[in-house]
Amino acid sequence: MSKGFMLVCDGSNGAGKTTVIKGIEAYLTSKGYEVVLTREPGGTVIGEKIREVILDPKTPQMTDLAELMLFGAARAQHIEEKIRPAIESGKVVISDRFDAATFSFQHYARGINLQTIETINNLALNGFKPDLNIILDLEPELGLKRVQQRGEGLDRLEVEKLDFLKRAREGYLIQAKAAPESFAVIDASYSQEEVLKRCLEVVDELMGRTA
Repeated sequence: MSKGFMLVCDGSNGAGKTTVIKGIEAYLTSKGYEVVLTREPGGTVIGEKIREVILDPKTPQMTDLAELMLFGAARAQHIEEKIRPAIESGKVVISDRFDAATFSFQHYARGINLQTIETINNLALNGFKPDLNIILDLEPELGLKRVQQRGEGLDRLEVEKLDFLKRAREGYLIQAKAAPESFAVIDASYSQEEVLKRCLEVVDELMGRTA
């Protein structure tokens, strides 16, 4: 049985995560891997209910700490119910966002104390760590323009002020610089084809390390 592993596709809003995830899934499937797609917050019945609460634009009164703890609760359920079992059975898990997003949005953008975030996140992770975080990096102005062009409504985090999204983007870059072995930053301003090509090169490297 092939060794299972987890990679995360994360980064700026509107950077093309969905397209990249589908491309990586197709590539890994062609290599003989069984792939499990998931997302955060979400991924489980409980997680999806929490997602509805977190992202609902009708709940602007949510406190920053309540938001953080909801993310942690969803992640704890996600790991134990879905992610660990999949990896242990030799599958590859691809998640649309994971804990790097919590540090970017809740610490760097919201300003919640780093130790508080680490405490809650460590409880949720319970020793778990994804094998790779692919960060699709994009200027927030361009990202929001892409989101709006899709004709979809903005969620509670996407309606934040531009400065908030800029701080979140910077948070991803800081994390990637601090842990280059766990992060790969991809410039998402290029065409979808070029972005996916660069992502698959990184995935190839990961497959070599986890074989």
